[in-house]
This record gives sequence, structure tokens and C-alpha cells, in this order.
Amino acid sequence: MAHLTELSQPFLSMLESGQRRLTNIDRIIVLLNGLNAPMDVTGPMLRPTPIASDLPLLAVS
Repeated sequence: MAHLTELSQPFLSMLESGQRRLTNIDRIIVLLNGLNAPMDVTGPMLRPTPIASDLPLLAVS
């Protein structure tokens, strides 16, 4: 699980035992991404939106 989530094994162990709480939004997102949690469970606010690089750019005059 540590390999998938990029969170340390000791940190994950402390989460499991209740010694630590997952309150940092960045770590929550890393955990959800690592576990491949579906967006319908996590909601769009906790999942990064892919950037479409093929969208045309608008010229500003």
C-alpha cells in the first residue's frame, strides 16, 4: 500500500492504528489517487482534473 500511495509504511500503520489522522488535503489526494478510488466515491473536489493539452488557444488582441 505504501508503494501505491507514496505514503510511508510507518505513516500508514499509524493511520490504521488510530495514532494519526489524515487531515492534510494533499495527503488525502495522494492516498485516493494511489488507491485508484473512483470519482463517484471521492467527489470531483478530491480528484485532480486532467489538463487537455490539445485544446486550441485563443488569441488575445
